[in-house]
Amino acid sequence: MPRFAANLSILYNEYDFLDRFVAAAQDGFTAVEYLFPYDFAAKDIARRLQDNGLQQVLFNAPPGDWNAGERGIACLPGREAEFREGFQRALDYAKVLDCPRIHVMAGLVQANADFASLRATYLANLSWAASAASNVGRDVLIEPINSRDIPGFYLNRQDVAHSIVQEVGASNLKVQMDLYHCQIVEGDLAMKLRHYLPTGRVGHLQIAGVPQRNEPDLGEINHDYLFALLDELGYAGWIGCEYRPANKEAGGTSAGLGWFAPYVSRAK
Repeated sequence: MPRFAANLSILYNEYDFLDRFVAAAQDGFTAVEYLFPYDFAAKDIARRLQDNGLQQVLFNAPPGDWNAGERGIACLPGREAEFREGFQRALDYAKVLDCPRIHVMAGLVQANADFASLRATYLANLSWAASAASNVGRDVLIEPINSRDIPGFYLNRQDVAHSIVQEVGASNLKVQMDLYHCQIVEGDLAMKLRHYLPTGRVGHLQIAGVPQRNEPDLGEINHDYLFALLDELGYAGWIGCEYRPANKEAGGTSAGLGWFAPYVSRAK
């Protein structure tokens, strides 16, 4: 049966961040993910996890200056020292939070960029990060993101992500396959799952309804069909729920969890 993790950067944001853990647990989630933990002490987050019986399954390495519009620095030449310092900070948090996966955002491609230099920088940074993470038993994830939500993002396609993982050649470097982004860029989700899951290179899945990024029972994707397919394929990993509640003013995140109820009841 699929296992779902609440993304606390987007879900339950009717509450302060540290109060979202109890809200997620009360609704039946047993795991969480989010973008960045760094505004809070790792020990304070760890206490929320422990108090609510939650697993931390994923968060992102520092992305550069997020508030200024940066969306990762892994592919940006000249930022290597900053990347390594930020990734080490992520590893420190991962130890305290007992988190097995760290997502590394690639970054934005500027006009007139030297693509050969971007690729070389990206591969070198990922190789270094995978080695550092391997030493402490963590996985590094890369995620193709659609260019509608993040124009200019370096990595957009599943095949490109998998080729990068293969080229780096580290067993703990994997693809974060967000079905929302994949549907917008490529579609054919069922066949892509059938193709990529058996490779062992997919380290995490995420979902949201398309096109509005709302609950998975809204929009054009038949998620129930895909969840059944994941069971058929033997996927035992987590599925991150990274969507925006459609009617958060009328009951908050919990009001839109009708899609989730059958899976909670089956888990009990």
